[in-house]
Amino acid sequence: MTGAVRLSAAVPAEALYAYLTDPTLRPQWQASLRRVADVSGGGEAGSRWVDVTAVGARPQLSVLAADPPRSWTEQGRWRGLSATLRLEFIADGASRCELAAYFRIDGPGVWRAAAAVLQRLAGPAIAFDLRRAVRLAAGH
Repeated sequence: MTGAVRLSAAVPAEALYAYLTDPTLRPQWQASLRRVADVSGGGEAGSRWVDVTAVGARPQLSVLAADPPRSWTEQGRWRGLSATLRLEFIADGASRCELAAYFRIDGPGVWRAAAAVLQRLAGPAIAFDLRRAVRLAAGH
């Protein structure tokens, strides 16, 4: 993975994992989403859905790996772009955890420049969304 975001969460790893990996809850915490569509699965490996974004993109997402409550990896594809996100949950006692997000955005040929720009912009956006998710998960 190319980029990384880390944060501390006053939420147990199990609860944060359950919240972040449920595709139907994503519009609550992911700023770019309006809704998810065509959901197949509940966040386990092999789950699939379509993100319906505010800007009109509709990437196809799939869960590549799930190891509750330790790690979870998804991949999204839209046109010539591919984005991979791996979340790692490190328990810190019974009521806290550390969350690490590793991400990479790629694109071949004419998509390479767009992927490079999106990769640079992704870190702050992912950090914002994950901080929001932690706040929501704490009250969920």
